[in-house]
Amino acid sequence: MRAHLARSASRHTLVWVLGSFIVVPLLYAVVSGFKTTGDLTTDPVGLPSPWKVSNYTGILSSGDFWRQIGNSVMIAVATTLLTVAASALAAFAFARYAFRGREFFFTLFAAGLMFPPAVAVLPLFVLLRSFGLLDNPLGIILPQAAFALPITIIILRSFFRTIPAELEEAAIMDGCSRFGFFWRILLPMARPALGTVSVLAIVTSWNNFFLPLLVLADPKWQTIPVGIQQFQGQYSTNYALVIAYIVLAMVPAVAFYAVAERQLIGGLTAGATKG
Repeated sequence: MRAHLARSASRHTLVWVLGSFIVVPLLYAVVSGFKTTGDLTTDPVGLPSPWKVSNYTGILSSGDFWRQIGNSVMIAVATTLLTVAASALAAFAFARYAFRGREFFFTLFAAGLMFPPAVAVLPLFVLLRSFGLLDNPLGIILPQAAFALPITIIILRSFFRTIPAELEEAAIMDGCSRFGFFWRILLPMARPALGTVSVLAIVTSWNNFFLPLLVLADPKWQTIPVGIQQFQGQYSTNYALVIAYIVLAMVPAVAFYAVAERQLIGGLTAGATKG
């Protein structure tokens, strides 16, 4: 009994210690956003005196900030829809169809995990310019979806292969087509996996900095990571204001993860259980 309590206490202590490495810097950033640059210099760990709420309210009243948030949301949602739709169809073919070269083509997709996007910067820029997709959200959405295909296909294929073949045979005997089985039966059963890959795609798109910086020169299409970089350059000496901007830019991502956490963990757990 004592050994069990000791193990439980050690686990809880470890969780609290690891959690503090995440929570403490976040709280420090939030509080620092209420300070002045002078306060950060003279008393970096103390409480603000007075609390400078205008750092946050000034950013929230800025049209540029909300436009960047809207651009990031639009690009992330469009990227996710395109990625999940294309990957689900491809994963269905790889999981449920036997055709010549199936494993070879799947290996090609899997090899994409070892292909760093930075390597393709120059040819990608030339390709987007030739198609007139510079300063166009599609110039971000299409490449992001392409780079997200490998991991998404691998996850969905693994999940689709756990669905019993007898279920598909019974559906076909009842008059359901293969696409009907995919749309009406397989996708609803795969909601945990679809939720997982959707969360991964949205978070990856939201955090993408280099591609929007390369493709989007027009300020009206800039995303929030690029906005942070430009805001930091504009107010390089006002550290407290820059920290406030970063904190507000993190809020949508943190809020989304808080809502999607159960779906993400549930999808991973379901996949591990079925596997």
